[in-house]
Amino acid sequence: MRTSTRTRLRHFAPFALITSAALLLSACGSGSGGSANAADAAAAADKVPTTDVVSAVHKDEAAARLLPAGVTGLKVAVSVGGTPPGTTYLDDGKTLTGQDVDFTKAVANVLGIRLKVEQAGFEAILPALDSGKYDFGASNFGVTDERRRTIDFVTYINDGQGFATREDSDLGKITDLTQLCGLNVATGAGTTFEATLEKNKHLCTDAGKKAYKVQTYGEPSAIWSSVQQGRSDVVMSTINGLRYAVAHQPGLKFLNEYHRLDVGFAFKKGTKLAPAFQAAVNKLIADGTYEAILKKWGTTGSAIATSRISPPELKN
Repeated sequence: MRTSTRTRLRHFAPFALITSAALLLSACGSGSGGSANAADAAAAADKVPTTDVVSAVHKDEAAARLLPAGVTGLKVAVSVGGTPPGTTYLDDGKTLTGQDVDFTKAVANVLGIRLKVEQAGFEAILPALDSGKYDFGASNFGVTDERRRTIDFVTYINDGQGFATREDSDLGKITDLTQLCGLNVATGAGTTFEATLEKNKHLCTDAGKKAYKVQTYGEPSAIWSSVQQGRSDVVMSTINGLRYAVAHQPGLKFLNEYHRLDVGFAFKKGTKLAPAFQAAVNKLIADGTYEAILKKWGTTGSAIATSRISPPELKN
């Protein structure tokens, strides 16, 4: 569900060919979206958190044995350019951080594998998995029935789709997309939000109303600039990302959650890596690392009870 448009591939020195011992920061059960989430977002808003919550995670032999024979390292693609809890940089401009980064590193520690991290545009990662360009993707990928036709997932959080707008907007809770008719809706390219909006445009014309306009952007900063400057009326994005942005930026308000989705690591269909990753996530849940990561990023409302492999899309 994260956003980024251009396929910019490059190796990151801080994380290229990392050993599990050195995996540390250098510096959508589904939540209800209630006061706990709001409090989490406010707590995370002061600054990008740098607490190291994953380097102490040790290899779990039982989980590691589930890896295919001979696997000692994997190539992971991430989309960078978001705001926390999504993947971004620390102040040094080169060290990656974010919730997905922490989960990826923690899972690698559990499995005792090395990671080679590459950056790619969000919309380029899933198609590249089939070709073997990457072994998996870690960029807040929402699990949808359409994606499950060509991608396998191992879930690790529950996030989803939500709306935010300017504080002075008359918009209220969005429960039906026809409430957007005639408006300009900003979102990220290649995301579940873009797909949902495009798929349902007809609802407005079917009702005899002017269709809303979907405005896609490659960087969150461009989305928020468009809203702040009045070129866009409302933003559709990740629930956690919207809460963080609203807590950080004056003049914005979170409207509501719209549709919860499980989020998972993404793999080529038929991957043999899924059982090991599932066991690793469940190990993190059991030993308390999972909760520590969520608390660090203010996303405890996105906790899941257990990891699953390619579950059906949530219908809510």
